[in-house]
Amino acid sequence: MSVGHNGGVTAALDDLVATLDLEAVEVDIYRGTSPAGPGLRVFGGQVAAQALVAAGRTVTRDDLRSVHSLQAYFLRPGDPTIPILYEVDRIRDGRSFTTRRVAAIQRGEAIFHLSASFHVPEEGVAHQTPMPPVPDPETLPDWRERHGERLGGWHDRPRPVDVRYIGDPVRNGPDSPPRAPEHAMWFRADGKLDDDPMLHACIVAYASDLTLLDTIMLPHGLIWDDPDAQQVSLDHAMWFHRPLRADDWLLYTQRSPIAAGGRGLAVGTIYTRNGDLAVTVVQEGLLRTHRPTTASEAARSLSAKR
Repeated sequence: MSVGHNGGVTAALDDLVATLDLEAVEVDIYRGTSPAGPGLRVFGGQVAAQALVAAGRTVTRDDLRSVHSLQAYFLRPGDPTIPILYEVDRIRDGRSFTTRRVAAIQRGEAIFHLSASFHVPEEGVAHQTPMPPVPDPETLPDWRERHGERLGGWHDRPRPVDVRYIGDPVRNGPDSPPRAPEHAMWFRADGKLDDDPMLHACIVAYASDLTLLDTIMLPHGLIWDDPDAQQVSLDHAMWFHRPLRADDWLLYTQRSPIAAGGRGLAVGTIYTRNGDLAVTVVQEGLLRTHRPTTASEAARSLSAKR
């Protein structure tokens, strides 16, 4: 798998592409590192994207087969100060499908498991849920325009993905009122990428983990850094239905149908600019809070805010 970029990328995207360019240390074993930053654990989207890179490196591309699905489990927090080893198990090489399993390892323990399937392109029946009507991304404020009054520290760091929220952002301060567990945003890599389809799939895998867990917290007035809550991604699944480019605008609609038993589920759909449904994402997250609310209490609070 070739990971690279063309001209016009931001420094942050350049760093992300370099982070995805894993080092081969042995047959089917790769080493990845994390970019410097304030985080105490590795961002889940980074581990998922790097594991997908490792899987893709072992798949023949002569017949144009591309990733069509992945299922992953976050097992332990990753330490961003030390490398991550990715061990690939070649489960199956079939005529139409290829299956790989990847273990991400630090200090001798698995921190992440991923299974990925690759498929030769085929013709077949087709239908999809239509893309909802939304404003064009060019009409929406970028990160700096939306958060200008709070720039500095975490808000001011460079970002490899340009995100344009439709409506209120999911991370809008410690006093966020409860709201419906759904939101949408446009996103794209903040620069021009090479044409390698695996690179684009890996960038989308990275971006898919940016806000899904936040969706679960919206009805409860919580945000990602709330001191009264603990949020952890448990598993992550993606289905790639059609080809897409991560450096073109993509619409990401997200909703959470349920939270119960200390866990919440979020579902996302990613559309291309021309309305093609390209990716479906599902994630379950752990959500513990020191001020728990029942489903009925959350519903009453949400109704009162409307």
